[in-house]
Amino acid sequence: MASTGLQLLGLLLAVMGWVGGALVCASPLWRVSAFAGGDIVIAQVLWEGLWMTCLSQSTGQIQCKTYDSTLALPISAQVSRTLSVLSLLLCLFALLLGVVGAKCTKCLGEGAYSSKARLARVAGALFFFSGLLFLIPICWTAHAVVRDFYDPKVAAPLKRELGPALYLGWGAGVLLLVGGALLNAGSSPPGARATPTFGGGGRSNPLQVKM
Repeated sequence: MASTGLQLLGLLLAVMGWVGGALVCASPLWRVSAFAGGDIVIAQVLWEGLWMTCLSQSTGQIQCKTYDSTLALPISAQVSRTLSVLSLLLCLFALLLGVVGAKCTKCLGEGAYSSKARLARVAGALFFFSGLLFLIPICWTAHAVVRDFYDPKVAAPLKRELGPALYLGWGAGVLLLVGGALLNAGSSPPGARATPTFGGGGRSNPLQVKM
């Protein structure tokens, strides 16, 4: 039977991952200026995200500007945009299915337990797939940042460090994975009882072999 507690916990974790993923997608803090080399300039810090770049002054003033052209961006940035947005859209669709298929809701009527369990399992699978999809641009960007940071051919002013948004993105991806797995595990089809009956209590056992 479906476990309401696992379903609700899975939905809660998945929604937290979805909200965190939306914040990461909109944040410009994917890559930040690296203070490497002999020339250390702390008056200005450059932030780079999927949609905009920001320049933070030591006085506290922040100036942000969106990218002038999407086609002028590197292929990695375009793919990261696409995967992040697709992941968030899949999470929205999975959330709708999860709410409809949750055992505590009555969207499909009283007797539609099998259909509700099926919808909840599909929602859990979509959340899990969305987490994997969201982690791809996060890990890709982190790999590129670390690779360029230790590459001696890259000039010091062009080196970047891992931004806070990447760490939040890893957390959001893990929440989506765990939430989807719990939602799927708590939505087993009805009718399959996991507690076997031992003893028989005087009943004849149909599987008993007669000697």
